Amino acid sequence: MEEEKTTEETQEQLEKATKERDEYLAGWQRSRADLMNYKKEEMERISGLMRYAQEELLLKLLPVLDNLERAERQASQQDKESSTVQGCLLVISQLREFLKSQGVEALHAEGEKFNPELHEAMEEEIAEGKEPGVVLEEIEKGYLLLGKLLRPAKVKVAK
Repeated sequence: MEEEKTTEETQEQLEKATKERDEYLAGWQRSRADLMNYKKEEMERISGLMRYAQEELLLKLLPVLDNLERAERQASQQDKESSTVQGCLLVISQLREFLKSQGVEALHAEGEKFNPELHEAMEEEIAEGKEPGVVLEEIEKGYLLLGKLLRPAKVKVAK
């Protein structure tokens, strides 16, 4: 009889230990899954912050490029042969290459149909021989970053 009790007690203890083991294992697996999800969410959040910081930096560089391009357009052919202007042209080229390497590409607006998703109308002008709603002139270039609008093009549109 005592042997049966010991066997029953041992069996109960074994079942209790097995049940506790399963509960601990399930809890550990849930905690591990929660940690993995947390890590994934944090990586996505950090990646988003880095994209935002990159966009901000690129947006601050675009006016510099705009001004350098204005200076390039104003320089006469004779000026373009001077070493100082040649140096500035090299800087413009390097800046364009840097932006391109970051996924920035310029929008071409002139002659295109006005698109409010890509263009910002600054002026409207009556233009003979031009269809209404066509971009006549690009006042300030627009840019895409990896296919997403970074800055809309400021344009003059035909009435």
